[in-house]
Amino acid sequence: MRIGFIDSVHPILAERLLVAGHTVLDREAVDNEGVSQLKGLVVRSTMIDEAVLARAPQLRFIARAGAGMENIDREECARRNILLFNSPEGNSDGVGEWCVAQLLMLMKGLVRANTQVHAGTWSREPNRGHDLHGHTVGIIGYGSMGRAFAEKLSGFGVKVLAYDKYISGFEGGHVREASLEHLLGHSDVISLHLPLNNETRHFADEAFFGALKKPIWLLNSSRGPIVNTKALLDALDHGQVGGAALDVLEFETPDLSSLDRENDPATLKRLLNDDRVLLSPHIAGVTHEGKFKMANVLADKILERFPNGKA
Repeated sequence: MRIGFIDSVHPILAERLLVAGHTVLDREAVDNEGVSQLKGLVVRSTMIDEAVLARAPQLRFIARAGAGMENIDREECARRNILLFNSPEGNSDGVGEWCVAQLLMLMKGLVRANTQVHAGTWSREPNRGHDLHGHTVGIIGYGSMGRAFAEKLSGFGVKVLAYDKYISGFEGGHVREASLEHLLGHSDVISLHLPLNNETRHFADEAFFGALKKPIWLLNSSRGPIVNTKALLDALDHGQVGGAALDVLEFETPDLSSLDRENDPATLKRLLNDDRVLLSPHIAGVTHEGKFKMANVLADKILERFPNGKA
């Protein structure tokens, strides 16, 4: 089977496919030869739309190194009977650990304190933080990433409320299943772990923040457009949110390489100037270990369905 690698992933995936007898083409080879003879595609951030699929009549599968699949036209793939693989299991530890790290930095005010000390200011009482112990953490979306965050929280003495529209029966230990209304009303921390689709775009909007019964810390490591940035900044100003950590922004370009500064520049400027929000460049799951695991998980899934190059 001829499999084209459109984006860079850990070499373990290509190595395992080659050992199984598949033919692997890198991006340069795919660009030179086209996709018409390919039966498999491996991607990360490249957009795979109907136009690309139309040029690949033999395509049997698309494998994405990562969790989200919004860069792939899933409806057209279903129409063409193209199998889709992703690997959320590979970077879930990285995302869960990012959430813990950012939450602790928010609650302890560590970024502000670090900046002050480096500037020569030794200010203790104004930097008095909060303990995570005893608080309630709400997790919205209980797939691989949400479960990983809940697991990392198991030693912190917190109660976890988890809501998922499509998953149930996962309650146990320090995790309690909850309705969205109950979670919004009782959480001190809310972490978003949702896929991006028409249903979840601007999920955290003015109504979302208006439903809160007490101030929260907000984490988003899923996809930027799930949070309405203007609504979040207004919620910060109104005291509904005490602080936020965003690894993803709705201003990211589709290839994740930069920010689109022409997309609502006033709100983007307001966000970048707000020190109550901790920002990172879509790297929660970008770890050395995660890069290997995402590729290895994809190899497992592809080879389970296509165990040799004869497919």
